[in-house]
This record gives sequence, C-alpha cells and structure tokens, in this order.
Amino acid sequence: QVRLAESGGGLVQSGGSLRLTCAASGNFLRINDMTWYRQAPGRQRELVALITSFGNTRYADSVKGRFTISRDNANNTVYLQMTSLRPEDTAVYSCEVQIQESYGAFSSWGQGTPVTVSS
Repeated sequence: QVRLAESGGGLVQSGGSLRLTCAASGNFLRINDMTWYRQAPGRQRELVALITSFGNTRYADSVKGRFTISRDNANNTVYLQMTSLRPEDTAVYSCEVQIQESYGAFSSWGQGTPVTVSS
C-alpha cells in the first residue's frame, strides 16, 4: 500500500511564494513519473508540472518560469516551488506518482492541498 502525504499549501499574497511537498511511503519497487495537478473551482483539473525518474521536467505554459518541480529519490518526495504567485494560481494542488511494481505500474494520488492567492 502506498501513502502520499502532501503539505505546504496555504494563503499567500499575490507575488508571494510557497513550496509544496508530496512524500510517498509504503512498500513498492520504485517511483516513475511524479506530477503536480491543480483544480480550481468550476474548472477542470490541469497538469501543472511533471518530473520523470531521470529528472526531465515539463510545465504548463501558465507556470513556466515561475514554478519549479524537483524530486528527492532517496526520500520518495516531490516538491513544487511556486514563486510570483497570482490569484489565478488559486486551486487545490494534488500530486500523482506512478508506482512501479514487478507486476506493472499504477497511479497513486495525494489528498490535495489548497493554495489561495489573494490580490
């Protein structure tokens, strides 16, 4: 069983910064891709940033240059450093990790952490 623990969300003023953390625990072979998504009220969930096991990254156009995704493989943790935050970044942010087992791969999701950016 895999458990994801997210932290770091909160209320911040426009232009501020936050760092989100998502730590995976449990028994598994390894983690492949780690991804941050967000969902704002009344909107569809969108991919914010992804990092592969090799360290390759991909970002939504709306966050490029402002957000940085990174991972600590030794501790099965992914981070999202968010800077120059804007009110439109307000959403619930969730992490998703691809768990690799000997019999296949599956996704595991965190519970979500809310981020509110005030203008």
